[in-house]
Amino acid sequence: MKHFVSAARLAAASLACAAMALTAGCGNSAPHHGADKPVALSPASSSPYRGTALENPFAKPELVLTDTTGKSFDLRKDTAGKATLVFFGYSNCPDVCPTTMGDISIALTKQAPEVRDSVRVVFVTTDPERDTPENLGKWLAAFGPNFTGLSGDLAQVKKAALGLGISVDDPKKHHDGTTTSDHGAQVAAFLPADDKAHVVYTSGTTLEDFTHDLPLLAKSTH
Repeated sequence: MKHFVSAARLAAASLACAAMALTAGCGNSAPHHGADKPVALSPASSSPYRGTALENPFAKPELVLTDTTGKSFDLRKDTAGKATLVFFGYSNCPDVCPTTMGDISIALTKQAPEVRDSVRVVFVTTDPERDTPENLGKWLAAFGPNFTGLSGDLAQVKKAALGLGISVDDPKKHHDGTTTSDHGAQVAAFLPADDKAHVVYTSGTTLEDFTHDLPLLAKSTH
């Protein structure tokens, strides 16, 4: 699967790769082939969002994992009342993970302070063996303070992802020494009014799309 990215996206991805010197770099892992397995969506007929609006929103998963400081993090409780973008991936991902996080990071820098303060980005690792809290924290630091990394029991992660229509497979170790983690590339956007995912962004979402939608997500009274 090929991803065509802008110079800005590549710059953000490079920052993330540099921050993760403890393990294989972003470009050194073999590509994962399930990066954007489709999810059955029912797009709303009229929507202000550039992402895919859902007629039947997803409930926020019951998921308690460990954040990058080593503390317990309850996804429902600790993000309640904030626009929350949830993504399942891993730091050694060679393509869609760093570019998606990079786009969101850049889009956040273009927002007014009140919008930035109202948005949380939660990155849930699909490779907990390598993405320890410390390693994940170093990688996410390149993207800014809005990003929270979670790691823990993969069975819980897979269940939470499945509840959002996102596939996550067990990491695969290859003969050449690389490890890949196949996962869906969707970003689920939970609105502050009801803590449900009303919008989903696929791997084709652009930086401009995120920049346009973030204020709408932060201020939504859906």
